[in-house]
Amino acid sequence: MKIAIWAFMLLGLLVCASQAWSDDVAVKLQRLEQAIQKQEEMIKSQQRMIDELKDQIAKNAQPSAEKAIATTRKDEAPAIEPKEKPTLPSMSAMMSNPYLSLVLNNYAYTSRLSNEELAGRGISGYTHRGLERKNGFNLEAAELLIYAPVDPFFNLYVTVPVKEEGAELEEAYFVTTFLPMGHQIKGGKFKSGFGRQNALHPHAWDFVDAPLPYRAFIGDEGIIEKGVQYTYLLPLPFYTILGVEALQGENGVLFGPDASGGAHALSAFIKTSFDIGDHNTLLIGASAIKGKTLTESVAADSVFSGDSTLAGLELSWKWRPSKHLGFKLQSEYLYRTQFGQLTDSLSGTNVRLDRNQDGLYTQGVFLWNRFEIGARYDTLGLLKNDYLINATTQDIGRKPWRTSGMISYKFSEFALMRLQYNHDESDVVGKVNDELFLQAVFSIGAHGAHAF
Repeated sequence: MKIAIWAFMLLGLLVCASQAWSDDVAVKLQRLEQAIQKQEEMIKSQQRMIDELKDQIAKNAQPSAEKAIATTRKDEAPAIEPKEKPTLPSMSAMMSNPYLSLVLNNYAYTSRLSNEELAGRGISGYTHRGLERKNGFNLEAAELLIYAPVDPFFNLYVTVPVKEEGAELEEAYFVTTFLPMGHQIKGGKFKSGFGRQNALHPHAWDFVDAPLPYRAFIGDEGIIEKGVQYTYLLPLPFYTILGVEALQGENGVLFGPDASGGAHALSAFIKTSFDIGDHNTLLIGASAIKGKTLTESVAADSVFSGDSTLAGLELSWKWRPSKHLGFKLQSEYLYRTQFGQLTDSLSGTNVRLDRNQDGLYTQGVFLWNRFEIGARYDTLGLLKNDYLINATTQDIGRKPWRTSGMISYKFSEFALMRLQYNHDESDVVGKVNDELFLQAVFSIGAHGAHAF
């Protein structure tokens, strides 16, 4: 009897233990399922965030010369590091709120020449256009820059310099973002891909004024044209880009808006950049532009009509072992060929004009902490200076040249002061011009990094 009772009690304990174990397993399984479900939801949420970031990067990444070269930059780090990393805005917020920035570029100026002499200071045999600056205070421009993605397929860029004479539309163009990798189309009004200095806005120059070859062949403002540009970023282990452009041809020095009834300028360029070791970056390139010409820039009271071709070679080298130390070298060689008719506006007589002329500038800038110290040499007629009227060579004087020195101080990435001196012997039939600049550049708003 006792054995039976003990057996019954033992059986009851086993049943209870089995039930408890079964309940415990069920609870654990339920908790495990809930945990798995939460993890799945978290993974989906993280994947959505990753996809959004990929879309964000894909839409902002541009295989253009400016964007691609800018990614090689090793300098211009922010002066003050943010305490917290900024969060990326959503695409809808970006498209409804474009990035805006304003850059103020002004300078004080003094020269040994009067304002009248400056206005009439051309370069004999190259251009009769004078200088626009005056003794005293000068406002280069207050430049408004606007950028935003239009949709998943296009980005839009607008640059509006505001000067004393009023506002003007300098650039307004779209850039594709949906073409296969390496291909891109730009359309509207934009800075041509020709050359090196031409791609930069004046506030991003290393010196206050443009080099002499630019002033003589395309003007201080460079080649800014209405048209379309196609570029292809080659699938190479180093940066190489090819580009072609069809342009309206409105540059007043090289072409002229009335040279033809439609678009009358074509250009092509190739540029490549690669790193040499950890601290050196080299960029080299070649460009050419050709078109019909109708301009009054050749000589006073004369109109030139014909054909113009401008070719260029560029080289930029940057050494930057740290953000506090560096050196950059920039140089361009330009060669211009023109042939056609030169008409005297007063008498109406025509003569045959042929010009084959070249020019070179070389500038170096040493960087130390917030200081930049630079020197520049520019000249015209370095290797070629043919100026022919009716097949007869004309004597246009000695070679024009100029030397410049500057020192600048960056208070931050948004404020700069620059002191520059020029010894200018470019007007070979006029006086030597010794001139001094004190420039101040300030920027506010979202402003992207400049090209390499």
